[in-house]
Amino acid sequence: MAAALRIGTRGSQLALWQARWVQAAITSLKPELAVELVIIKTQGDKITDVPLAKVGGKGLFVKEIEEALLDGRVDLAVHSMKDMPAEIPPGLTIGAVPRRENPLDAFIASGFKSLAQLPEGARVGTSSLRRGAQIKHLRPDAVIVPLRGNLDTRLRKLAGSGLEAIVLAAAGLLRLGLADRIQAYLTPDQMLPAVGQGALCIEAREQDPATLALLSALDHPETHTAIKAERAFLKKLQGGCQVPLAAHAQLKDGRLSMQGLVAELDGCRILRAEAQGEPAAAEAIGCGLADDLLARGADQILERLRQNAG
Repeated sequence: MAAALRIGTRGSQLALWQARWVQAAITSLKPELAVELVIIKTQGDKITDVPLAKVGGKGLFVKEIEEALLDGRVDLAVHSMKDMPAEIPPGLTIGAVPRRENPLDAFIASGFKSLAQLPEGARVGTSSLRRGAQIKHLRPDAVIVPLRGNLDTRLRKLAGSGLEAIVLAAAGLLRLGLADRIQAYLTPDQMLPAVGQGALCIEAREQDPATLALLSALDHPETHTAIKAERAFLKKLQGGCQVPLAAHAQLKDGRLSMQGLVAELDGCRILRAEAQGEPAAAEAIGCGLADDLLARGADQILERLRQNAG
């Protein structure tokens, strides 16, 4: 291992918090090792006025950082797991998945405590098709307003864009000490989280055994197992930001329990399924759950969405 370790990260407030957390964890393990951050601007950071579903989806936030990892400009990368495409580029691997933060979505509003309290025709900000579809399923009268930008930008837009509410991942708010902005946590029955939501992905080169050995100490096996199941579900359905799908897995009493859904864009139809099994079969459980939904008609929804996107 080199005398210095370079961590590739986006430059947003939340991305830097996440990268600094990893930096501090590595420094505590190897105080003699210099660990520095390298800020890399991704395509997703440059395009802030168009919904992700219209400009390419998940890879927009990781591609440039992965390129820097592959060509040796950085030694590892820290991403939000929910930004990771289903396929990892050849030569790279997920080196560690630390303990997950709260995976739920958060309801944020001024003067309203829940989705149910919002007035008829309320304007709710989100650029996530997954969130939009589930909001419309609960409140068909709601108007979904595209909302892009970093977390602090989206919080500012709540006050200045004529919105009654916004929905964000709780994890980012909690990490930045903004729990007081959360009016309510949306339960999985109300809004199933995105694949990987609340978890970090520490990515490294496959042929860098020294760095991978160091990262193994940051891995949380239970979280990593749940993420394997969720990402297998994502890969099987060939999902991305253009598809309103969701999945959440967790270990309970030594068993892996998982929920998944695929939805119509307008929320008029949501297909949900559950699966359980041994943690060692995490990927098979995720694939099986995806197959269950496909057999129930998710294949028709997905095909229609892809045709419309194309």
